[in-house]
Amino acid sequence: MKIDVEHVARLARLGLSEEEKKLFAEQLSAILTFADNLKKLNTQDVPPTAHAIPMKNVFREDKIVPCQDTSDILANAPEEETHMFRVPRIVE
Repeated sequence: MKIDVEHVARLARLGLSEEEKKLFAEQLSAILTFADNLKKLNTQDVPPTAHAIPMKNVFREDKIVPCQDTSDILANAPEEETHMFRVPRIVE
């Protein structure tokens, strides 16, 4: 387990003391032991889920509404070109 902690620390560019390596190895071992316990559970009749709680869309339906007067909107634009906002190029 200590080798795994050293490997992850090297990948993350972390300098760990020997005490920290020992502590993290113990914690990692406890986490993996708990995960092994979860494998023993009978989940045959449990349907797969994407979320722990039911999800529902709380947003309103989109409504297409024609814009009547763009002059008020374009009055806020720092620059305008052919009835559109002109913005600086960010991609070459």
